Amino acid sequence: MTRRTPRPRERGIPEATVARLPIYLRALQALTERGVLTVSSEDLAATTGVNSAKLRKDLSHLGSYGTRGVGYEVEYLVYQISRELGLTQDWSVVIVGIGNLGRALAHYGGFQHRGFRIVALLDTAPAVVGQEVAGIQVRHLDTLEDVVGSEGVSIGVVATPAAAAQAVCDRLVQSGVSSVLNFAPVVLTVPPRVEVRKVDLSIELQILAFHAQRRADGDSGVVPGVTL
Repeated sequence: MTRRTPRPRERGIPEATVARLPIYLRALQALTERGVLTVSSEDLAATTGVNSAKLRKDLSHLGSYGTRGVGYEVEYLVYQISRELGLTQDWSVVIVGIGNLGRALAHYGGFQHRGFRIVALLDTAPAVVGQEVAGIQVRHLDTLEDVVGSEGVSIGVVATPAAAAQAVCDRLVQSGVSSVLNFAPVVLTVPPRVEVRKVDLSIELQILAFHAQRRADGDSGVVPGVTL
């Protein structure tokens, strides 16, 4: 019997820690490219913008405590975090909605280097279906079920207009996709077994505008006595 690697939630790793692991991984991979063998918690914390005590606690959930006076072994820590995030294997991804955003995602080269393989691009517009984007021919949405089955798709990316997002998500879920990354400006409803992550660029810009306005007014926007 194949032993399954426990998922972060099964091992009791807090969601906040899981959200920071990719940040640590990116910094560690940059260190690897520079040939750095070990890194202290203080240096890694400074690179990632995370408090060093919080970083050490996060890494302790992985069973990694570093060595006093030496720090963490970079290569091994990359492996530990990659294992917890499920990046020691390739994940097949389908993008639905090949407008400007979908095309940008298809062209992004960072996915493949991080274990994500774009296997299909789907759309319904006659002017788009049949086009080649990032070396992949766009297929009609009607082929979604066949694509998910034949390519073993685990992750579906929804980059459609809001009005079409829920129907697309429903088809992804019914086809067996268990994880959805949603770029559409709408909240998707899914069964408990399905994980959805929402990326709303307009909301992020509005948050930045809030802080920019506060700085312009000479106010940090932070409530006194509250540490974030």
